[in-house]
Amino acid sequence: MTAPVAVFGAALRRAERGEPAGLHLLGPDGVAVRALDAGAWHTRHRPGDGSLLARCPDGTVDLGCGPGRLAAALHASGRRVLGVDVSPQAVRYARRRGAPVMHRDLFHPLPGEGAWPGALLADGNIGIGGDPVRLLRRCRRLVGPAGTVLAEVDPPGAGTWHGPVALAGPGRVSAPFPWAFVAADDVAAIAARAALRLVETWTEAGRWFVRLTP
Repeated sequence: MTAPVAVFGAALRRAERGEPAGLHLLGPDGVAVRALDAGAWHTRHRPGDGSLLARCPDGTVDLGCGPGRLAAALHASGRRVLGVDVSPQAVRYARRRGAPVMHRDLFHPLPGEGAWPGALLADGNIGIGGDPVRLLRRCRRLVGPAGTVLAEVDPPGAGTWHGPVALAGPGRVSAPFPWAFVAADDVAAIAARAALRLVETWTEAGRWFVRLTP
């Protein structure tokens, strides 16, 4: 079966050519549970990025950075940043933008463990791995006792869910992989299980974000 990174990489290539780059996450029953747009990740700026970038400290690890939209913006602003992604295609695009990026699974060892001032989970990346508590614990270990975790979440009332999904693009569907959705009104309880506390929730351009600290 097709690997998820292959379907994702193909969508990024379509986006680079200016072609429609829509994707869908399919639930266990094969029904689409979320529409995605790789073209939006490939742009230089998404509406709502401004308030998120403004809260990123000098020294942010961008987990699941994709083609490097946010990592490149932080780098251009003079802030220290490291993007991390498992997609080789995404890493290539991010490096073309000048973003410092590693091709690596974020659960594997990374430079600066425990000393990053900030960790960033944008564009729904709080779902990576299908276990938000495990992922936030990983972020907690990356930032240490004085750091900040910034995450994009679903609107209040949207519900929190985890389970197997597949990534579907034109003419291909990936093998299943674990994913999660986290609603803003569920973040505090989930974060507490990862030894983090919710200190801020905000919304901009229809997107919802949270700031967590140890």
